[in-house]
Amino acid sequence: MPDQDDLFGGASTSRGKRDVVVRENDVPARDAGGRDPGAGTGREPLAERVRPASLDELVGQDEALGAAGFLREAIEADALPSLILWGPPGCGKTSLARVIAGHTKSRFVPFSAVLSGVKEIRELVAEAQALWAREGRKTLLFVDEIHRFNKAQQDAFLPHVENGTITMVGATTENPFFEVTSPLLSRCRVVRLLPLGVDALVAVGRRALADAERGLAARGVAVSDEVLSVMARGADGDGRRMLNLLEAAVDHAARRSLPAVDEGVLEAVKSGPTLRYDRAYEEHYNVVSAFIKSLRGSNPDAAIYWMVRMLDGGEDPSFVCRRMIIFAAEDIGNADPRALQVAVAAKEAFEFLGMPEADIPMAQAATYLASAPKSNAAYMALKAARKVIQETGSLEVPLHLRNAPAKGMAVLGYGQGYAYPHDYDGAFVEAEYLPKELQDRRFYEPAGQGYEKTIRERLEWWRTHRGGNREGG
Repeated sequence: MPDQDDLFGGASTSRGKRDVVVRENDVPARDAGGRDPGAGTGREPLAERVRPASLDELVGQDEALGAAGFLREAIEADALPSLILWGPPGCGKTSLARVIAGHTKSRFVPFSAVLSGVKEIRELVAEAQALWAREGRKTLLFVDEIHRFNKAQQDAFLPHVENGTITMVGATTENPFFEVTSPLLSRCRVVRLLPLGVDALVAVGRRALADAERGLAARGVAVSDEVLSVMARGADGDGRRMLNLLEAAVDHAARRSLPAVDEGVLEAVKSGPTLRYDRAYEEHYNVVSAFIKSLRGSNPDAAIYWMVRMLDGGEDPSFVCRRMIIFAAEDIGNADPRALQVAVAAKEAFEFLGMPEADIPMAQAATYLASAPKSNAAYMALKAARKVIQETGSLEVPLHLRNAPAKGMAVLGYGQGYAYPHDYDGAFVEAEYLPKELQDRRFYEPAGQGYEKTIRERLEWWRTHRGGNREGG
């Protein structure tokens, strides 16, 4: 990963010293468009060359940067509070930070959580205090990938954000409510940036194609809106990925003296889909949640979609199988007892077949579970019984239910009065099986769906007739 000073046009630093704090020149003077004049070397990727230089050039974030919103007003007034910019890769976090750098009169310092630690934070704070004492000028600190700081490193910012020595703008792809400490989070405004939609990505591509100085206009290769839309869908909300694909396509066409990017060019330069999915972070939980809710909501189309999103995003298939087994017992239960068998069979099929073949029985299981009648009665019975046990402790087992392996135990009444159900018509006897303190307590209340409707009718008859033979307890 390049140094943040390089990304922001600041003073170069020594990697050996790990010192990424800009010492002298803050952010270089900018042209009328807010860009660094002469900063380009001709080797930067297109995404770096055509970064937005103003709020109006930032696309796809209307919710966060609306004309009447607090963030736009705060930036334009140079009165920014400490922020956490939260969004997926390529949504514009760093571009927004650069726009802020162009508007602020504060000393703007880029800072990487990958390259720096508490030592560098202390040095930066000392410089910020000296700048304020000397010039009355604030320091605005941009912390890239702030989620990579541990708790101690994040805590090092606290007093200085609190007393206004620095205004911090942190950027993260991960959920800050999980990855940023509560004390630091309470001192910041969280701004949610969304993946860029297809229209926004097409607009990004058009702008790059129209820019003769930093973009692709000089290459003389045409790209239609239809082709841009295909690229945008493949970019999956990531502006950087969109521009990388566009640049590769235009370069490929230019090398072959083709007048336009067509399907053949796209086929030559495209790579496989890269889905926004991380098995360790928030998108994992979002997609898993959508999968379970789709199963519970009896929507097999949505269930299979989210399952494929997980599998194609790199999720461990055994995790998906485990979730289906839990779901079969928790949300279907006795409404369709076969559901658990189907889910377990999918797990066994995965272990026997491996991927990719195992995704076929997994798809069968997911669609079966989504289409099955639903009941959480067994799960609710489990919770109800556990709650009562926590409240009442270890109640005595009724004597008639106890086993009497020794003659002396029978003398004490163990097993006396027990009626063997198979000796009675219908294999049913009117007897009580709970501790006497809980007689007639109900935990399992079958629903009226699927096979559980039959279970409910049977239990209603049994419960009506139970209680006449209580001699044993």
